[in-house]
Amino acid sequence: MALQTGDAPTARRYAEALVARDPADLNANLILARAARDMGDIPPARTAARTAWQLADTDAERYSAALITAQILSTEGKRTRAQLWLRRAAQNAPNDLLRERAKRDFRYVKRRNPWKTDLTFTFAPNSNINNGSARDTSRLNYAISELLFGEPIEYELNDEAQAIAGIEIGGSVRTRYRFAQTPTTAHDAKLSLSYRTFSITDDLDDDGIKGSDFAFGSLAFGYGYRRLNLDRKGEFALDVEGGQTWYGGSRYASYLRSQAQQTWRTSAQRQFRFGGELERQWGQATPDLDTVGLSASITQGYASGNTGFFGLFATTTQSPNPGSEYTEVMLRTGIALRKPIVGAAVQFGLGASWRDYDFSRDSRDGRRDTRIFADVTATFKDIDYYGFNPTVTLSASSTDSNIGLYDVNRVGLNIGIKSAF
Repeated sequence: MALQTGDAPTARRYAEALVARDPADLNANLILARAARDMGDIPPARTAARTAWQLADTDAERYSAALITAQILSTEGKRTRAQLWLRRAAQNAPNDLLRERAKRDFRYVKRRNPWKTDLTFTFAPNSNINNGSARDTSRLNYAISELLFGEPIEYELNDEAQAIAGIEIGGSVRTRYRFAQTPTTAHDAKLSLSYRTFSITDDLDDDGIKGSDFAFGSLAFGYGYRRLNLDRKGEFALDVEGGQTWYGGSRYASYLRSQAQQTWRTSAQRQFRFGGELERQWGQATPDLDTVGLSASITQGYASGNTGFFGLFATTTQSPNPGSEYTEVMLRTGIALRKPIVGAAVQFGLGASWRDYDFSRDSRDGRRDTRIFADVTATFKDIDYYGFNPTVTLSASSTDSNIGLYDVNRVGLNIGIKSAF
């Protein structure tokens, strides 16, 4: 009663007396933790909450102990740890009403947390881990072929140039710290790391090829700026990032990238997005490359509850190596279904791209690639563990090129997890 009326000192005195008489009194420890926290006396509040968690036997008891622990951590400013304890509270909630309260508190703490961290883990069977050709022969180096044989001829491709099936294993972490914020602006410092390697499942003639030959890693630091505009119907975003990549265990390229983006929500159901990108790449195992990209997209909600997406992307590059220069146009569309299918939230994606290289050493006519791709992702929301749902993504793509080496087919299955709140 004393806590309900805001009399934390009285509640604390009674709780301390009860704990002194019986240290295993769960309710007394919960009251002591709450009262000490309300008084701003964090160390005894933390101790009492820890004791309550150790004493908890039922879902309801674990829920109460996890919730007060999260509240104490949030008061201390340790909001990332508070979010972990709120996931514990949601996992142990004895009913849907209390579970929703834990989720609501989680979202509140998340909004106030200057740290935001995203973790991804990948375990993905893939029919083409090396971006190899779907063919076993291709016309190569037309100038030498014409010099030696009088015309371009087909060469047999080795194992490493052809598609190799395997399993991708990897993970990534992206974190940002919001070091300054106003009601309409935000400034973020960013860090990201990623790594993926492969286990080959094909039986290759060349025993010297290993999955780690195609391993790829990256490390990047960046800065992000956000500003609400257009009467809070839009947001301008600017991101600058510098990083280093590795391929096969060796340095691959350093890069500096800047991206600008403007969103505009014209209604509750429709949002436009416009963006531009500049990147400079300094290659260690690949040519230097400058990239310019533009994009425009629309996200539309429908009366059925489904959500659709359509995007147009254009890219052009410049390089000291003429064979690396290209222009590309890509279209992408997708739809997320409101109604679950067999208990899973499902979204579909479909797209196509056209890439044109004016110069190629393998063809006098340059190189032209047409790629189509599709994917479907299922999020199993009925399976919830500590606020995470399993996801499965099936993707497929096919590239048709005028040069056989670049005819590429790929089918992949990615298993992951996604936060439910």
